[in-house]
Amino acid sequence: MKTRKVVIVSPALADANNGNWQTARRWRSLLEKSTSHHRYSVRIVRNWPDGPLALEDEVMLALHARRSAASVQAWSQARGQQGLGVVLTGTDLYQDLAVDPVVAQSLSLAKRLVVLQDQAPRMLPPQFQAKTQVILQSVAARKHLSKTSQHLRAVMVGHLRPEKDPLTLMASARLLAHAPDILIDHIGAALDPALGQAAQATALACPRYRWLDAQAHNLTLRRIQRAHVLVHTSRLEGGAHVVMEAVRSGTPVLASNIDGNIGMLGLDYEGYFEAGDALGLAALLRKCRADLAHPLTDNQNLLHRLQHQCAKRAPLFAAEREQAALQALADTLWTP
Repeated sequence: MKTRKVVIVSPALADANNGNWQTARRWRSLLEKSTSHHRYSVRIVRNWPDGPLALEDEVMLALHARRSAASVQAWSQARGQQGLGVVLTGTDLYQDLAVDPVVAQSLSLAKRLVVLQDQAPRMLPPQFQAKTQVILQSVAARKHLSKTSQHLRAVMVGHLRPEKDPLTLMASARLLAHAPDILIDHIGAALDPALGQAAQATALACPRYRWLDAQAHNLTLRRIQRAHVLVHTSRLEGGAHVVMEAVRSGTPVLASNIDGNIGMLGLDYEGYFEAGDALGLAALLRKCRADLAHPLTDNQNLLHRLQHQCAKRAPLFAAEREQAALQALADTLWTP
């Protein structure tokens, strides 16, 4: 059995430990554990070509059309479209595509395009949609924990930067400052110092809001498991790991009504609020708290309905599905 050489180009490596790196690391593992008729050898680089090993690469998966554009162009000049796949992020789709010709060039050069949630293909010009496939990412299922009814604990996970819109969470925390039984934990490093200062000020003004700064991944997962709801306020998103982690932990999500969230949670999901709507988020948190304190029938209980809706979506984020899609992609890219 011949081993296919795959290179994953990721703008971020292990030192960043962000979504790009998590995707690259997981894809390497899934491809190398492949059960298909092909065996894959996978390496991860920041830039391509990177030395003699580049001569052996047969397939490239480039994460981020803009930030990996130089590697995409280098591959195209050396190999043409053969073997070249480009994976589009949220900033590629919802920010850069309309204004940066480099993104469109990466899309043109690729043999296949990959997006990470169901709503993303409609953002692409028609000439690119035929070569686009959706690969929903995966995370391991975690034990569903029983949770107290004495208070509602919400957790938001995401580095403090404008795209994640942490100010909406902070504004909601201020609206709920006098609600003693709604607790909010906020996890993420202050990549924007001004947002870090805003988090500190919110914590001082609202004793039940805690900014926990960056946390180790395993500790973050435990906090997601123990929370009653995950809050996700992003203004643009390609397909957030943290949403999958919540769904696979049995923790329902309150999310901004944007394509990146709708493409993961579904068009009919009931836990959306308009992006930037602190009042709407606060109202959802109050409703979930009331449902927790005074359980009603499932038809009347929003929190129960969100739990059921997330449970139905959870199998979509299983590793077996992602692995099969990746194998099909790699085989398609390699095939002349």
